[in-house]
Amino acid sequence: MTVSVEFIYDFGSPNTYLAHCVIPEIEKRTGVKIDYVPCLLGGIFKATGNQSPFLAFSKIKGKLEYDRLEISRFIEKHKLTNFRLNKHFPVNTLLLMRGAVAADFDGNQGDYIKVGMRAMWEESLKMDDPKVFADTYNQAGLDGQHLLERSQDDDVKQRLMDNTSRAVERGAFGAPTFYVDDEMFFGKERLGQVEEEIRKHLRSDQ
Repeated sequence: MTVSVEFIYDFGSPNTYLAHCVIPEIEKRTGVKIDYVPCLLGGIFKATGNQSPFLAFSKIKGKLEYDRLEISRFIEKHKLTNFRLNKHFPVNTLLLMRGAVAADFDGNQGDYIKVGMRAMWEESLKMDDPKVFADTYNQAGLDGQHLLERSQDDDVKQRLMDNTSRAVERGAFGAPTFYVDDEMFFGKERLGQVEEEIRKHLRSDQ
């Protein structure tokens, strides 16, 4: 039996970017491919009554400062020196996430994700601007205009809504969220637990 590992992601979350950067290390060590599932974080927040940390913790003395410290520690530990907080934050990611579904349908979600993560959290681009979106993907060798047009198709919109609804039904309330089979883990800080759970499943299959 093969272990299933899913990664609920949205480009709008800096912690999702940081987790994304570490995932290849886990895949290499375990030999297990992690499946990226595009979901709309705003939809998850609306369905669960959650908010982004910048809003939820804004009135808690010291909490945002500690979050920034924790991010700095994570960056230092994993040598993620290309990370930059997007100067346009928060960016509306509806176009980006629909584009991710379109890219998945086309069979090139992996390349799409690399470009989108880099654009959002290394190059600080305003990726909710259709022209910036199309130009960014064109420059990366993908068909930005096709992705832009495809993002308006009903099947793409429906898949994103379905992914988001399913994530909420499974217990997700934010991103990054991971599922190892049906076991849920939230946050980049749980990546060690994700890897442990994967290894536990692998041992049980032997």
